[in-house]
Amino acid sequence: MIAAIIAAAGSGERFGASIPKALIQLGDRTLIEHAVSSISSIADQIIVTAPAGYEDAITKLVGDDVLVVTGGATRSDSVRIALARVSPDAQYVLVHDAARALASSRLATQVIEALKNGDVAVIPGLPQTDTVKVVDSDGYVTSTPDRSNLRRVQTPQGFSYSVLQQAHASKIDATDDAALVEALGMKVRIIEGEERALKITTPADLATSLQFLGKSSTFTTGVGVDAHRFEEGRELWLAGIFWPDQAGVEGHSDGDVAAHAICDALFAATNLGDLGSNFGVSRPEYAGASGTTLLQETLALITKAGFRISHVSVQVIGNRPKIGARRVEAIAALSSALGGAEVALLATTTDGMGLTGEGKGIAAIASALVYRAI
Repeated sequence: MIAAIIAAAGSGERFGASIPKALIQLGDRTLIEHAVSSISSIADQIIVTAPAGYEDAITKLVGDDVLVVTGGATRSDSVRIALARVSPDAQYVLVHDAARALASSRLATQVIEALKNGDVAVIPGLPQTDTVKVVDSDGYVTSTPDRSNLRRVQTPQGFSYSVLQQAHASKIDATDDAALVEALGMKVRIIEGEERALKITTPADLATSLQFLGKSSTFTTGVGVDAHRFEEGRELWLAGIFWPDQAGVEGHSDGDVAAHAICDALFAATNLGDLGSNFGVSRPEYAGASGTTLLQETLALITKAGFRISHVSVQVIGNRPKIGARRVEAIAALSSALGGAEVALLATTTDGMGLTGEGKGIAAIASALVYRAI
């Protein structure tokens, strides 16, 4: 099992913002939403540390399947608080900064692969390209380190669960968790990082990070919604996977509300009609079609029109089924149907209100960020 801790309890003081940095908008989403999205396809459990008073606001953004806890006075304090909530079944723990919102899922995967190959601590880093000087308290240079041995360290950083517990048992503060492992005398491996995993600290950093959201500066967004009533005797297909022992839903196709909402979001973003006009009852060939089939067809249509997917996010709304245990599997299915696109999957309920709250049906709302291919 893989757990992930996302440190998001920092203020926006250095950024000059009146809200916590994790709630700053980057493109069509906040930094914390970007960070959760990149980790959600890797981690079985996600814990976010929030500034006091902002727990509910962050929960609304990331969904009920992500555990949000109140952070501490320092980054190390926050990680220790979250570490206490990590499942005892966890074998590896990723520690990530919400400020490095655009670190890719691929980078997290490479960190985990290095851990599985035997390392106990793995961190990404980039070569130091600038000359670095060590100065004294009066501002005079005392030495010039050899920059060939220096690395600019990033997150997510990965650790075996037991080693990270040992490292934080010291209750020492550090700017990153790897330093605590180093203090134990254990080896920390550095793998190649990525430029897009930059730390967003200032407005200039935010402007730079926008360059990594796609290959074109012309972005469009769309929102899609779908809902279906439960119908006994039908299989339940949701988010591209089969849910045994669950009642299915009525519908022209398989009724996969998550897939359908994503299709509509992509059609809205590209102005190519909607689910009904492309795959509705007037198209008998799509009767009973799977959600993944419709996603693949949608991808083909928007690709032909010259668009590429930057990101898709979908939130399932309903009392059942419980998404958390199969989140990684569902994300993989949706992403595969969309040609490997980055996908985030969240879930929530409506506190007993309406179609979904009364247990009569299930719904989903999706957003899509696309760009024109050059």
